[in-house]
Amino acid sequence: MKQQFITALEQNNLDSIRQIPKGDLHNHITRGGNKRYISAWCGTAIPECPTYKDLGEMNLWNARYIKPLLTGRIGYEKRIEASFVQAKSDGVQLLHMSVTMGEEEWFDGSIATLIQTIQGIHQRFAPEIHFVPELAFLTHTPIQETIEMLEQYLEHNYFKSLDIFGDEFAVPGFKQVFRMAKQQGLILKAHVGEFGTSDLVKQAVEELELDQVQHGIAAAQSPETMKWLADHHIQLNICPTSNVLLSRVANYASHPIRKLYDYGVTVTVNTDDMIIFDQSVSDEFVNLYRAGLFSVEELNTIRENALTDANRK
Repeated sequence: MKQQFITALEQNNLDSIRQIPKGDLHNHITRGGNKRYISAWCGTAIPECPTYKDLGEMNLWNARYIKPLLTGRIGYEKRIEASFVQAKSDGVQLLHMSVTMGEEEWFDGSIATLIQTIQGIHQRFAPEIHFVPELAFLTHTPIQETIEMLEQYLEHNYFKSLDIFGDEFAVPGFKQVFRMAKQQGLILKAHVGEFGTSDLVKQAVEELELDQVQHGIAAAQSPETMKWLADHHIQLNICPTSNVLLSRVANYASHPIRKLYDYGVTVTVNTDDMIIFDQSVSDEFVNLYRAGLFSVEELNTIRENALTDANRK
């Protein structure tokens, strides 16, 4: 597949790029769909998103233009469907998508029904995709409540990865939660280094024993942190367009993924919130290539990074 990918990139053939196997390891299940797919279903166009100054602005935009179109259990299920359909259309063969604890409330509080619904949609719309179900939680949830909910979720032996997001500086305080997940053999991730510091990235990885970091681009501020991540084989699942549109970096050409790569840090390219940012994994490879940030060979290495056995639980 290497040569096909290289040729497709050099020829700017997006249709061909979409047919080549790739991974998406940073994807939120209710935000992973194509907005045109959602628009066709609900009969209402979703506008192109602007550049936001922060997450708060993005969440307000999402609440105004997307959430009203996808209400109740039917809307929740349509979001999941759209995410699998989008991944399949983009040639994603390995897909990590996160479900946030609390989303079982769409199913009368039944975790079992939530899981059965996801399984059914996966098998109906994209059975060929190797799907790694990921469980996520917010930092503002009290630790004891999080532990109790995690215990309930782990009883089902379905989720293979754990993620945390919210206040990055609160992330290292959830050691007990991550120890529980580690004992169950889950892949350990955390949203950190998107808005925080390089020191915080290293601290979170050390204290939570993370396998991967969602974003982590702040690590590029410190050669010492980058070397440490490379030496400890910590993978960063980076979402370039998300970083640009959330004003974390000015443009693709100045994105720190290049610096991280040069320091030997393992990086992957992912979508984050496709329904908002509207850039597939294939689009992201094209964006980075057009910006002159990587050669085609380097981008193929990044593509292959996502498809390794370590990401297949």
